[in-house]
Amino acid sequence: MYIGVPKERRPFEYRVGLSPAGVDYLSRQGHAVFVEHDAGVGAGFSDQDYEHAGARIAYSADEIFGRGDLILKIARPLQSELEWIQPGAAIAGFLHLASTREDRIRTLLENKITAIAWEQVRSADGSLPILRPLSQIGGMMTAQIAARLLQNNWGGKGILLGGIVGVPPAEVVILGAGTAGTHATKAFLGLGAHVTLLDRNMEALQRAFDRFPNIVTMYASRRNVQRACAYADVVVGAILVPGERTPVIVPRDYLKGMKPRSVIIDLSIDEGGCFETSRPTMHDRPTYVDEGILHYCVPNIPGVVGRSATHAFMNVAIPYIEELANKGTEKAIADNPAIQAAINTHNGQIYNLSRMAQNEGGNDGVE
Repeated sequence: MYIGVPKERRPFEYRVGLSPAGVDYLSRQGHAVFVEHDAGVGAGFSDQDYEHAGARIAYSADEIFGRGDLILKIARPLQSELEWIQPGAAIAGFLHLASTREDRIRTLLENKITAIAWEQVRSADGSLPILRPLSQIGGMMTAQIAARLLQNNWGGKGILLGGIVGVPPAEVVILGAGTAGTHATKAFLGLGAHVTLLDRNMEALQRAFDRFPNIVTMYASRRNVQRACAYADVVVGAILVPGERTPVIVPRDYLKGMKPRSVIIDLSIDEGGCFETSRPTMHDRPTYVDEGILHYCVPNIPGVVGRSATHAFMNVAIPYIEELANKGTEKAIADNPAIQAAINTHNGQIYNLSRMAQNEGGNDGVE
């Protein structure tokens, strides 16, 4: 199979869809891997690293997209990239098509491109094995982001996240007790914050409480979410409904009851966001103020730890990439229910994608 690995073109995306180790693994099985010039620079991989692993370096994007039977990306492709893909080929990445524009979907359908959403690969136990490590990274990074945004020079209220003797720590509210939410909880506790965790899944709350007995847990009713937001210094949204737009669980009215210059971090922004006031931002201008609250809504948070995130991604994705390469798309889909669950478009039809929004989202999602 011809496998193409393009350079990511979205701003501040430093990850790459296949590492040199992955190239070596696939090349030894007889597959031809084409890597775009400088595709791995952000993750610390040079063209020479790829060549030594058995890849061929291409110097134009249209060659990568036009030649590959399987395109391995990280971020959702741009419209120009979709138009480069040869009809009938397959593309895999963190696609988040539930929050993309309809013209992107139409291009996939018209050209009968198979779109494989890594964030929707689902194991028999219901877990999301490829999304999990990226959710872990996003959750862990949330605490260091919040600590910075609480500083006066970032527009925050001038609070030390962990407090100090005689001064209480920041109040952090986390919406969602999945992978991202629990790793955010771990990171915030490590920095000394006081954490309240909300979810509607009582089993998830129980697991989190057993692991972190010093946190406060609450059922995520509308009233409890509103009450928690009112006393929070930081509110983190970590909600995911695979294949759907994230539901809005914090309407604008709730923000009017929050303390001025508090911080919102919406980890769900790549699927539309769980705050009514959320809109995507980028790493160079990551924040804005709405209703007196500082918002941080960067979709690709793990994208700026390109090397760690790429290695974490490859650790879990390579078995699925190998199966797609060795069996071909059709047979891999037929044989593996985990891959079936991740198919968004195939042979001109939509699968596993129940809702679409018109806004531009962004990257990884949270579990």
